[in-house]
Amino acid sequence: MKKDKLDVPSTDTISEHSRFWIGVVSASHVKRGILGGFAQLNHGKAAPLQRMSRGDWLIYYSPRTDLAKGAPLQAFTAIGQIADNNVYTYQMSESFVPFRRNISYIPCREVKIADLLDQLSITRGNPNWGYSFRYGHFEIGREDFLTITGSMLGTTEGLQLSSASMFGIKETVSSIQQY
Repeated sequence: MKKDKLDVPSTDTISEHSRFWIGVVSASHVKRGILGGFAQLNHGKAAPLQRMSRGDWLIYYSPRTDLAKGAPLQAFTAIGQIADNNVYTYQMSESFVPFRRNISYIPCREVKIADLLDQLSITRGNPNWGYSFRYGHFEIGREDFLTITGSMLGTTEGLQLSSASMFGIKETVSSIQQY
């Protein structure tokens, strides 16, 4: 799948109309989304995907490495831009047909939220900052977005990495059969 080259998010490259979102997803599911160029939120619900528009930005926060019994991670794990205005279904099994949305991901590194707690308006001075993340999807302000992405891009800013190489993944998209 061809990935469009995106400008690195900065105050100069972000539209004044863009909105910024956090999606809460396990790191293993984030990796599958990157490989497939899609986002899937809140166990496949349509509503969070429909709140976003083409040109908006999504940052994934992963509380764990895997959905149920994964190791605690508490890190921002991916950055992507909403590619179009289509929300669509994708049949993963006979009984599970989640909604998805096309995302253009950019290369970044994982950043622990603990490193940013005192810098973000969504967490600063709030010992219960994790409660808002329990909703699975919420909007953040431009400054928080720039703080998080600045940390995630770090020294990878000028590199031309493939989406798969961001996580050191050797598998191809076709080898992933289940989300």
